[in-house]
Amino acid sequence: MKQSHNIALILAGGTGERMHAIVPKQFMEIDGESVLLHTMQAFQKHPLIHEILLVCTPEWEPFVLSEARRGHIDKLKDIVNAGESSFASARNGIEHLAKTGADPETIVLVHDAVRPLITQDIISRNIAVCLTRGNAITALPSYEAYLVTPDGSSADGFMPREGLMRAQTPHTFPLSTLTQMLQAADQQGINTSQSIFTLAGELGIAPLHIARGDLRNFKLTEQPDILIYRALKALEE
Repeated sequence: MKQSHNIALILAGGTGERMHAIVPKQFMEIDGESVLLHTMQAFQKHPLIHEILLVCTPEWEPFVLSEARRGHIDKLKDIVNAGESSFASARNGIEHLAKTGADPETIVLVHDAVRPLITQDIISRNIAVCLTRGNAITALPSYEAYLVTPDGSSADGFMPREGLMRAQTPHTFPLSTLTQMLQAADQQGINTSQSIFTLAGELGIAPLHIARGDLRNFKLTEQPDILIYRALKALEE
């Protein structure tokens, strides 16, 4: 496998309203450590990650820098201002890399800061799949059937689990592909998307290749998730 320069683009610009916490969930301190620091440590630890680029709102930049010093995160190379949505934040990070002269063949792993239990294997698989197949979307098979609920209170059908997978992050692409995707989105009048991988789908980029995820790589969203995070984090120690 050829060598590549690999950058983790961590999105930490969300407000986390569903958590009903005083601070955004990525900055919450749980058992003496912020969620964000735990996420950064995963990429700091991985030998194939060369840089970390973090996206957050300006008022949280001093906190991020303090946490990086605290955790000896020397791979953190820059902090970029967040946008109004996760997609806008990802765009800001991608455009920053392009403007600052990053190699177009750089592999970029776009990851949610609120998935702090990302494993080393997930990172390795993303890089390997992207290098060999052109892109990598972290995902897990679905073991449940899904109800179709137009209003969220009743169902008028279902989707069988066969052929469905649950997407996680990272979403991994060469920087050149990400830049081309944003240019195509502008040309087609696509101003927002749920994520980088859904944008790829809207643009007709196929196939998207799967890098197997992990149940531990879940997204902290609501208060009960903190209990799960504490339990799983304790198993790491």
